[in-house]
Amino acid sequence: MLISLQYLKLHHNVMEFDEEFQPGTIDLGSEATQVSPLKVEGRATLIPEHNGKHQVLQDIRVVGKLSTKLEIPCARCLEAVPYVVDRSFQLLYRPQTVNVGPEEAEMQDKDAEVAFYEGEGVELEDILREQVLLAVPIKTVCREECKGLCPHCGKNLNTGECHCEAVAGDPRWDALKDLRGKLK
Repeated sequence: MLISLQYLKLHHNVMEFDEEFQPGTIDLGSEATQVSPLKVEGRATLIPEHNGKHQVLQDIRVVGKLSTKLEIPCARCLEAVPYVVDRSFQLLYRPQTVNVGPEEAEMQDKDAEVAFYEGEGVELEDILREQVLLAVPIKTVCREECKGLCPHCGKNLNTGECHCEAVAGDPRWDALKDLRGKLK
């Protein structure tokens, strides 16, 4: 769904939205799998901002709340771990052409709070993808005592032992093992 400048201008600079996206509609990559509908509601507002004497920027403020259920792969055994996302967001988008200039400029603190859009507006799906992925933890484990996968055969060690032989180790470390014996 496009949050378009044209629509905002025609409807008194405001657009309300209350949408539901079925699993698979929004590509979350390999970081997570959506398992329930993603529900989002909110409002987009067109904010004219004067930038200099004769230039008016068309900023878009998007405020909303989303909720969904995900499955995230365990960092040790790759089993699916359920995860609930219930998140509010408040974003400001400015036209991409604003910061285009002949010279580079140093980024200010206020610039980190602003995203940029190209063309006629902002895609709601892009906003949701970003917000869901920001909610996903960097590392998720199914349980603290997860044993992970066998590094040789890939068997999930939580379901049972594998029949791989214990590897003696990398022969490049043998010199250090000898040194440790001499130091004792």
